[in-house]
Amino acid sequence: MRTGFLHLGGLRTALYNYIFAKKHGGSFILRLEDTDQTRLVPGAAENIEDMLEWAGIPPDESPRRGGPAGPYLQSQRLALYAQATEALLKSGAAYPCFCSPQRLELLKREALRNHQTPRYDNRCRTLSQAQVAQKLAKDPTPAIRFRLEGEAPAFQDLVYGWNRHEVASVEGDPVILKSDGFPTYHLACVVDDHHMGVSHVLRGSEWLVSTSKHLLLYQALGWQPPRFAHLPLLLNKDGSKLSKRQGDIFLEHFAATGFLPDALLDIITNCGSGFAENQMGRTLPELIAQFNLARITCHSALLDLEKLPEFNRLHLRRLVSDETERRQLVGKLQALVEEAFGSQLQDRHVLDPAYVERIVLLRQGHISRLQDLVSPAHSYLWTRPAVGRAQLGAISEKVEVIAKRVLGLLEGPGTNLTQDVLNRELKKLSEGLEGTKHSHVMKLLRMALSGQLQGPPVAEMMVSLGPEEVRERIQKVLAT
Repeated sequence: MRTGFLHLGGLRTALYNYIFAKKHGGSFILRLEDTDQTRLVPGAAENIEDMLEWAGIPPDESPRRGGPAGPYLQSQRLALYAQATEALLKSGAAYPCFCSPQRLELLKREALRNHQTPRYDNRCRTLSQAQVAQKLAKDPTPAIRFRLEGEAPAFQDLVYGWNRHEVASVEGDPVILKSDGFPTYHLACVVDDHHMGVSHVLRGSEWLVSTSKHLLLYQALGWQPPRFAHLPLLLNKDGSKLSKRQGDIFLEHFAATGFLPDALLDIITNCGSGFAENQMGRTLPELIAQFNLARITCHSALLDLEKLPEFNRLHLRRLVSDETERRQLVGKLQALVEEAFGSQLQDRHVLDPAYVERIVLLRQGHISRLQDLVSPAHSYLWTRPAVGRAQLGAISEKVEVIAKRVLGLLEGPGTNLTQDVLNRELKKLSEGLEGTKHSHVMKLLRMALSGQLQGPPVAEMMVSLGPEEVRERIQKVLAT
């Protein structure tokens, strides 16, 4: 995996590898490709492992966890790449290249001006031994290129079927070891897959064309290649590429805004293929059970992130129904309330676990994320609204009568405040008021309890707040 912060495309590739490894009793290996020293992002390596753990698909072997085939950072495996390069130079399958960056840039510009694909002209391939020795005296650390010769072998990709790309006729010889001693991806992935005993490589379809190059390298080194499965690209629903500049495709964004890992895993597999059918609400064990590599199609996977809240709502509801998970959600919501309202909390009892749990149980299915419960629309659950008598009077002049009747409902020890009972009683209460519509009574009570004209049903509000708090808020109305 390249070392940049983990985004949805990277998560999807990692997820398919994880599922495939678990399905077949294998190991999921995380190897970090940090050989392009100019593109290293500080903290990215840690972020990738943190986010894979957050997503619930931790690698079996990785830089952090270690493992039998380590080290798992390519920058710590330079001796292996040098060894393989030496073998290729000895057999004549590779050669040193002394071309300056300026010359290569000129070649590229010239090709683009003539509307051609830029390619290296293989100039250093034909240097004699004497010329090489002469140049090495001046430039002891040249780049090393791999000689693309002969027919590229055909290979059967596990998704795209039989493939062959005649790279030698389209491309110049590729650099495999740069002058700084670091390998390019082409050499590093071949050497590492061989030494790590990798049996299957699942990677993005953008590498499909390069596979012929990699197979020629395996051939030149006398090694057995792994099986390849190239995954179709993950695109926006309009078919455009997921751009890292979008910012909101990075996993950290989803974690910080309250989306559940299960919802992300569900949506990125739902829009792709490899599973029996497209159904929402699948958990990781279900994804592993249903996965079949043969079901992956070559079509790009179109991701509709507008549907993510709906996926999240389903997974949140599933967590609420599990007692242990629910306890954890209660703890998270307590922290969110503390963070959102802090000093505004007139009554610390709203942080009581039993109260918070009641809110979670009543609102499940109506919210997409736990964060929704600390939005302005739900602030009445945690702080008392400031409602003036005039505001209520504008809804109905029978404020006092309605308030007293509601207080009457709440009297008596152990009042059984279920939503059904309350709905019945509130209906009766409205019927006894001449010239006042039930809808106006509800509007007035909603305003008195929450300071808002819209929100959950009044009966649910009353059950959420509990009889004592409802009494407190209604008495406050009478006192103004």
